[in-house]
Amino acid sequence: MHIVPGIESLDLALYLTSAKTLALSDFHIGFEESLNRQGVLVPRTHYKDVIDRLEHIFAVLKKAKKSVRTIVITGDLKHDFGHIGRQEWRDVMRLVDYLLRKCEHLILIKGNHDVQLGPIADKHGIELVPEYRVGDVLMIHGDVVPTKLRGITTIIMGHEHPAITLRSKGRSERYKCFLKGTYKRRILIVQPSFNLLTEGTDILQEQFLSPLLKGRLFGIGCFEAFIVDDRTHEVLPFGSLKRLK
Repeated sequence: MHIVPGIESLDLALYLTSAKTLALSDFHIGFEESLNRQGVLVPRTHYKDVIDRLEHIFAVLKKAKKSVRTIVITGDLKHDFGHIGRQEWRDVMRLVDYLLRKCEHLILIKGNHDVQLGPIADKHGIELVPEYRVGDVLMIHGDVVPTKLRGITTIIMGHEHPAITLRSKGRSERYKCFLKGTYKRRILIVQPSFNLLTEGTDILQEQFLSPLLKGRLFGIGCFEAFIVDDRTHEVLPFGSLKRLK
């Protein structure tokens, strides 16, 4: 599913065709360890589930004969703000090693949860940057308003963890989704999170986090939603949010 020409949604990822770049967002590795410390008992299977989902994405790319030159994580690779827990350190290192085997270059955009990500980036000799530009596409986390937009036609961001709850005959189910709209006359694409332990924030019911979405003059009703089917991993266009409200 091409969200815009040259940018394809592929399960929870975006693939920039000409740049052979894969964008992934908001893994929040270590989330179960954080929940366990709060007394919430969940099995620590997140890393395995993430790898299984990534394997699916890379298998689809391989079948389509699409190579990956660069992988960009658009923020919040890790979960804890103030420190790196034992499980978090181990699983982040394993995930970084895995992704390095799948590309030539790995770029880490620093998210608001990535306060202590520097040592991991340094250990692997990979870039930790506030933003990353590919031609006329700017990739950011989304917690800070970008200021250098000259020559940019498209912005890709994470941070918001967008999801939509669909209701039918008394049943409701929440799905991760992509959003496509505009920001300062540029196309804005918001990625779903790769945190598989939670579907995300219901954008039709809850407050926004990103300053790029807060206080919008015309709301976000003009944004389009692309829902990710968790069972088939297909990305399905659902039209404008105005129609879904």
